[in-house]
Amino acid sequence: MLAPSIEQLIKIFAKFPTIGPKTAARFVFYLLDSPASTTDELIKSVQDLKSKIKICPLCQKFFENQTAEICEICSNPARDKSLICLVEKEIDLEAIEKTATFKGLYFILGGTLSILKKESQEQKLALRLSILIERIKKNGVKEIILALNSTVEGQNTILWLKRKLEGCNIKISQLAQGIPLGGEIEYADEETITSAFEGRK
Repeated sequence: MLAPSIEQLIKIFAKFPTIGPKTAARFVFYLLDSPASTTDELIKSVQDLKSKIKICPLCQKFFENQTAEICEICSNPARDKSLICLVEKEIDLEAIEKTATFKGLYFILGGTLSILKKESQEQKLALRLSILIERIKKNGVKEIILALNSTVEGQNTILWLKRKLEGCNIKISQLAQGIPLGGEIEYADEETITSAFEGRK
C-alpha cells in the first residue's frame, strides 16, 4: 500500500489531460528520487503560473506582461484587426503563429461541443462566444475564420458557431484543404496549416 501523500499526488497528476495513473505514479516517484531543489523549482513554477499569468480580455490568450492590459498579439498595431481566427485552445494558436502567414487576430473558444451536447458545456462556450460577439460589434471585424479541428466535435462546434454568428453580418469562413479528417491543428506541420488557410472558404 502506498503512503497517503504519494497516493494523493498521483491522484492530482492523473487529472491532467492524457495522463493516466501509471504515468502519474512515475511523476511522483521521479520527484521522490530527485533533490529537494527540483521539488522547490516545481512548486515555485506552479505558484508563478497562478500569480503572474493573466488572460487577455480580447482573445482569451494567456500572457505574462504585468504592465499590459492585453496580450502582445492584440496590442500589435501591425495585425489586421478586421480578421479574427477562432481556435479551440491556445496550443492551436501557437501552431498557427509558427507559420508566420496569418496576420490577423485570434479568439480562443476554450473547448468544443460533442454530438451529445452537455448543457453546462454549451453554456460555458456561449458565455465565451458572447465576448467575441461584443468584440465584433465594436471593432469593425469583417471576417471570422473558424480554425477548429477536423474531428466530429470540431465540425459540430462549427455548425453551432455558424448559427450563433449568423446575425453579425460578417464573412464566416473555415479552414479547407490541408487538415485531414480527424486531424488536430496542434499536430499539423506549418505547410499543412498554411495550405488550410489559403484554401479557406
